[in-house]
Amino acid sequence: MTKLLALILVGLSVGLDNFAISVAMGLAGLSKKHRIRNSLVFGGFETSMPIIGFFAGRSLSSSLGSQASLFGGGLLILTGIYAILQDFLNTETEPKTPNSLKKLMIMGLSISIDSLIVGFSLGATNEPIVETIATIGILSVCLALLGMEIGSRLKTNVEGYSELLSGLILILVGFLIGFRII
Repeated sequence: MTKLLALILVGLSVGLDNFAISVAMGLAGLSKKHRIRNSLVFGGFETSMPIIGFFAGRSLSSSLGSQASLFGGGLLILTGIYAILQDFLNTETEPKTPNSLKKLMIMGLSISIDSLIVGFSLGATNEPIVETIATIGILSVCLALLGMEIGSRLKTNVEGYSELLSGLILILVGFLIGFRII
């Protein structure tokens, strides 16, 4: 049960990037068709990047031996710290609304880098791939859809603390994995 909770927390933390950007996109007034397309693109990247990281982490875990959990947890902690720093350093105030599929793909890739690292960390700690990827993918798509819907309804900037929360969750889960609490 605690491993499932950890997977849900990780899925929520990486999905909060999608949520934040999606709220901004919703604020800019995307059509329902574009909301669904954007959510699927974001979810696709958030699902595929951990798979790549997962297998890279699995192959490295054999050489890390007993230090694999500490290494994987450390990567999650560093990713969380990075997310928090990005939140504090971000001065952009305009909502991000890509007007082409190419720009949307680039944005999807850029917000899924943390998922690559999360996948690497979970692979290094030998977590089950199916549950990990399914949890991250489902939560990412749902959070993106929710963010765009909320943004389209509110029309005000409410995304302010999602990166900070995402970073704090990643740090917490990193400690729990690193010290083999979960």
